[in-house]
Amino acid sequence: MAKKKKKSQSSSLVDAVIKGIQEKKGQNIVCLDLRKIENAVCEHFIICDGTATTQVGAIADSIKDEVKKATSERPFHSEGYENSQWILIDYVTVVVHVFLPDVREFYNLEDLWADAEVLEYA
Repeated sequence: MAKKKKKSQSSSLVDAVIKGIQEKKGQNIVCLDLRKIENAVCEHFIICDGTATTQVGAIADSIKDEVKKATSERPFHSEGYENSQWILIDYVTVVVHVFLPDVREFYNLEDLWADAEVLEYA
């Protein structure tokens, strides 16, 4: 009888974050896998954008709700709710960035971590 592979904590967290983004129609969702990059700050960066500050805030709230339901985890840190142009949610192994499109383009995190494996979501 084959053993079932247990899903890693990080993988469950990534799945919950993606679900939270998709629930609020977040766009251009990518997950940067940083596990093979030496001295990376975490295991995964998840990046998406929303069309307006209200949607950016709603996406961030949805992420927190979905992660709490799926894993019982709360963020170690979050910031950016004041103006909701870029909200960062830090779960230590997974860091989520929810941007307005022009702010995302300006900071261009995907190019900053160009060595990472990139997974794109619809």
